[in-house]
Formats: sequence, C-alpha cells, structure tokens
Amino acid sequence: MGLYRHKSYLRTYTNDAEAVVGRYAAESKILRHFVLMKYWKYYLVALLVIVIDQLSKWAVHRYMPMGMPGEIPVFGDWFKLHYTLNPGMAFGVELPAPYGKVILTLFRLVAVTGITYYIYHLWKQHAPSGLLVCIAMILGGAIGNLVDSIFYGVLYNNAPFSAPTPWLHGQVIDMLFVDFPDGFFPASWPWIGGEIIPDFPIFNIADSCIFVGVVLILIFQNRFYGHQFEAAHPVAADDVAAAQARRDAEASEVA
Repeated sequence: MGLYRHKSYLRTYTNDAEAVVGRYAAESKILRHFVLMKYWKYYLVALLVIVIDQLSKWAVHRYMPMGMPGEIPVFGDWFKLHYTLNPGMAFGVELPAPYGKVILTLFRLVAVTGITYYIYHLWKQHAPSGLLVCIAMILGGAIGNLVDSIFYGVLYNNAPFSAPTPWLHGQVIDMLFVDFPDGFFPASWPWIGGEIIPDFPIFNIADSCIFVGVVLILIFQNRFYGHQFEAAHPVAADDVAAAQARRDAEASEVA
C-alpha cells in the first residue's frame, strides 16, 4: 500500500513537473515572438517603403510614355509626374563609366547590409522609436533603388547601350518633378544672389524616403542622440524577469 502511494505521488509530481515545463516552453515561445516583433516592425516600415516605391515605378513604366509626351501635371506647373531614367545615384548624381555603375550598385548593397544590422543594434540599445523609423525609411529607399540597379536592366530592358551586361546596370526610374520657374535668385541673397535658378532633379519615392529620413534625423538629433542608450532593451529584460519569477514560483509549489 505504501509503495502504491509512493508511485501515485511520483506520477503526480511528474505530471506537475511536465505541466510546468510545458508552460515554460509556451511562455518562452510567446516571449521570443513578442521580443522579435518589437524590432521587426521597423523592418516592416522598410518593406512598406519598398513595396510603394516598386509599385509606383511599375505603374510609371507600364502606363506613362517617357519624357515630355507622358508628363502629367499634379499641382499646376509646379509639380508633375515625368517619366525619366537615372543611371546614377539619387537625384541624378552619376559615377563615371565604365565601372561607375557596378561600384554604385555594390556600394548600395554594402550600405543596405550595414543599415539592416544598424537598426537591430540601435533597438538593442533602446534607441528612440522615431530614430529607428527614420533609419527604416532610409533602408527602404536604399533597397528600392538597389532593386532597380540590379534587376531593371533585365526586367525592363533599360540598361544603357554601353553596359557590358544588363545585370547590375539597370537604370533607376524617376518620376517626381518639382518644376521651379526659370529666373534668377534675388541679388540680395547671400552666396547665390543673381545666380540662375537650377532645374530641380527628378526623383522617386525611394529618394524621397531617404531624404525625409535624413532630414528628420538632423532636425531631431538632440532628441534622438541626446541621451545614453540603455545597454539592453528594458522591456525585454522586464518580460524575461517576470517570466522567470513565475516559473520559480510554480516550481516551488510543485516541490
């Protein structure tokens, strides 16, 4: 009889221990998912930028004639949609041939890799969400133009005639045109007074997100970088500590 009670108690203890282990595993899985979502949401911001940028470029390539014949006024003569190709960097900046385009594409690839890790690094240091969103916008814009450089020479057959291969030589599709009126800057303005007002480069949504992200970081740099980042993410640390406390309490009850 005593042996039976001992076996019964042992089975109960084993079942309770298995239940605790099961709850521990479930909590750990949920906690890992919760923690991952806290920084993956910034990569989702970058993904949203990429999707919008690529859809806009596809629509322009599919439905708009290139150049002046396809130009669409949006806000009078000040802002228009104008389909053009950019073989270089943002806002029409170009590196010299024959290897400039390949160098530019590889530079974009390295930059994208670095920015991707930098977002995770800043999140671990508990950087402000606003800073992470701005960097995610820059990441999305960089990837958007990188896709053009790598694939558009093949997908849209828009590589320059002098390109040795269509891969890595795709031209970026630009369509946003801010058309400043012709004229001169007022003579009273310092440095640029009396100079001809230059034509503003045609750009795209990826360029816009990069520009906006950089400008916001410059404007709010004191808020973004004006304090010491924490060595570890406090929310994640608190969650882990709370889960550990619950597991310790349950283990004590079983014992």
